[in-house]
Amino acid sequence: MVNHYICITFLTSLLIFSSQVFAQTSKSKLSLWSGKTSIGYLATSGNTENKTLNTGFELGYTVNNITHLAELFAINASESDTTSAEAYVLRWKSERRLSDQNFLFGRLQWRKDRFGGYSTQFSQTIGYGNQLIDNNNHKLNAEIGAGARQSETQLGIEDQEIVGRFGLYYRWQFSDTAEFRQNLTTEVGKINTFSESLTSISAKLIGDLALVASYTIKNNSDVPILIKKTDTYTALSVEYLF
Repeated sequence: MVNHYICITFLTSLLIFSSQVFAQTSKSKLSLWSGKTSIGYLATSGNTENKTLNTGFELGYTVNNITHLAELFAINASESDTTSAEAYVLRWKSERRLSDQNFLFGRLQWRKDRFGGYSTQFSQTIGYGNQLIDNNNHKLNAEIGAGARQSETQLGIEDQEIVGRFGLYYRWQFSDTAEFRQNLTTEVGKINTFSESLTSISAKLIGDLALVASYTIKNNSDVPILIKKTDTYTALSVEYLF
């Protein structure tokens, strides 16, 4: 019952954000579309040991003090006509700026991993964020929120629980053409805690093309027997910004 209430509250917040965006679009020219697409080499370890291609897509829209961001990532590998790795991540985030440093957010995140501890995880969270550092070279954002998560293990066991969400997002622009990023996020629940660390370095190649090296760690605190808690992803990708 509580989970349904949180879902309704979250979706209502998204609807309010969206309606304000479309209303303001007709009144203001202060809007911006942005995005990127990527493809590259990926090596996985943990529940799967593979070397394959990975793809990603991101699209963002900002009007005045409201931003919407959609992200999609996919991994698929096979050996001898047998699937050996398959994972997808789909995210949607709406963010409303209250001031230069403070903002509210709503987030949907759906994860599917055929060989991980959980076959699917779907979370809905709302919360508050603060821009702790913002200068020419360094940016640091912190987020805290709460919501609900629905999960299904590889054994077909379904769970629903209330979760708390915490996030830190750091960016260091150490040259005109290169930057370092470190993202740390966790969803804490009574049944399972899901944590993710993303470390990346990117460098512009030419025009809107960039080379990105990244290392991702994903961990579930509670998984079925014979399933590893931690998976890692090492990637080298080419990104096109638009």
